[in-house]
Amino acid sequence: MIRYKALKELGILLLNNRKEIQIWLSNDYCPKYFKQKIMKKTFLVLIITLLIFKVNAQYNTLRIPDTLAGTNFDLSIKDTFKQLKTGNQTITGAINSDFWGPTLFINKGDVVHMNVKNNLNDSTTIHWHGMHLPAVMDGGPHQVIPPGTLWQPYWTVKNQASTLWYHPHLHEMTLEHISKGIGGFIIVRDAEESALALPRKYGVDDIPLVLTSRKYDANNQFVVQNTAYGDYMLTNGTPDAEVSLPKQFVRLRILNAEIERAYNLGFSDNRTFYIIGNDGGLLNAPVAVTRVKLMVGERVEILVNLGADALGSSIDLKAYNAGQPQGFPGGEPNTTGQFGSLLNNTTFNVLNIKVAAATSNAITTLPSTLINNTYWTTADATVNRSIAITNGNPGPGSVPFNFDNTSFNISRIDKTVNLNDIEKWTVTNNNVFGHTFHIHDVEFKIVARNGNASAVGTHESGWKDVMYVPVNESVSFVAKFDDYADAVHPFMYHCHFANHEDGGMMGQFVVTGSTGINETKESISFSLYPNPANDRVFIQLTNADEEVYYLTVTNINGKAVIMLPQPEMQKGIDITSLSKGIYFIHVTDQKTKTISTQKFVKL
Repeated sequence: MIRYKALKELGILLLNNRKEIQIWLSNDYCPKYFKQKIMKKTFLVLIITLLIFKVNAQYNTLRIPDTLAGTNFDLSIKDTFKQLKTGNQTITGAINSDFWGPTLFINKGDVVHMNVKNNLNDSTTIHWHGMHLPAVMDGGPHQVIPPGTLWQPYWTVKNQASTLWYHPHLHEMTLEHISKGIGGFIIVRDAEESALALPRKYGVDDIPLVLTSRKYDANNQFVVQNTAYGDYMLTNGTPDAEVSLPKQFVRLRILNAEIERAYNLGFSDNRTFYIIGNDGGLLNAPVAVTRVKLMVGERVEILVNLGADALGSSIDLKAYNAGQPQGFPGGEPNTTGQFGSLLNNTTFNVLNIKVAAATSNAITTLPSTLINNTYWTTADATVNRSIAITNGNPGPGSVPFNFDNTSFNISRIDKTVNLNDIEKWTVTNNNVFGHTFHIHDVEFKIVARNGNASAVGTHESGWKDVMYVPVNESVSFVAKFDDYADAVHPFMYHCHFANHEDGGMMGQFVVTGSTGINETKESISFSLYPNPANDRVFIQLTNADEEVYYLTVTNINGKAVIMLPQPEMQKGIDITSLSKGIYFIHVTDQKTKTISTQKFVKL
């Protein structure tokens, strides 16, 4: 009797159009009957196998990330475990969970406070990807959170309604920390988006989808080093994911959180769906498509109409990645090795969708217009910059990918931007592979591909913070660098492939205002009260005109336990999380960037 395991494995290969049938045939549990029939080109057995697999296909319920809302968010970064495959649990990383983290709902105009506790054994950072905020709050490689330390950034939300995300960004450790599953969505709400008739019942008709894949070793642990692509799809951290969605318009907020792989997304019946937003928020009007390419770090919001589908029927959201052009990430033919994967150059399932009953107040019509974005144009730019993607060619002594033949140096500022300047950046890639280019702090408008404004895809016609730069092409964008100037803490620009970023494909820029750093280097003078203290310590500045740029609390051994960028002085320092003992407060002055220290006692 033919084993079900053999049927299932062959069914998977057939459904995904894989090239591994010969590998399967070599397995010991593959019956000789199958081998003989296949070699004789008798395909009846294959068809029966496929049908049996379809009937018996096993899915797992899609995990919907938990939510946090308001203006104060407690986030705990930790190592954990998750049952992803039969056998051993997989060591994962997460925020407040066992893989990935909560979706944060925030409102434009609010001041939000993040209480980020690093409970890993490693230092890390958390970058608020797509957020417009001060550099010292950005969470790039300079805002390192040591193990056991509480980092408390805050900022005023200036982004329009959009789907953003947060993730680690420690230089040379980004690949490892993202691979563990550390990250989460941020959904920004505003009055303009809220006034539209759009699906927004989270987890019901408004579904966040984080797409990624992983490769496992014999003990079911993630293979991280020397691995560009995973073998097995994970949607919201769920293998073989399935979700029931109502018979109406539903909204999918999709994020590509891969290491390198791109996705060419569409539905199994080739139905038309509608792009309503990308990285920086809603488009001016829905864009009808049957496919959309989503590169690493990019987000897209789509509406799909299930209103005409029969109750209980199902469709698949698929990645149509077979037959992509050279340089498409994940288009390589390899199944093994550093750039190999069982998913490479195939079409594979991302999510099985079962059609359920419509909700009350269901959205059943497509809006003809959305919001009225006014974009920067090439004519608005007063500064033009060019960046070349260089190196990365295979071979002995090869230099990893970088920009302008220069690899990242955390002590070097690569570009200086004047506050409120509107700049045009052109990124050119004449080298072996496609890349995604991400810039911190600003949302930009793509104005040309290969110098041609009409070549910009309608799916990328909105505000962006990530753009795909294919092989032998150039892409130009325009952005305004407003609101935040900081000559000390830089923002980053980089390839969003975590392994390329860790390898040095990254640069940094500062935004400078009309006043620079005060070179007098006079130390800030302050006192503490009460001292000793039980729950809160306040800082009294000797000179009321001085400002605090950064505040760090260390224990008697010099270890940072609390970090407060640009602290709200009137609120004092919450020390309730500290054990009894002696601590030191280090205050960095806003103008001079010099550091002064005072001791206090926690009762």
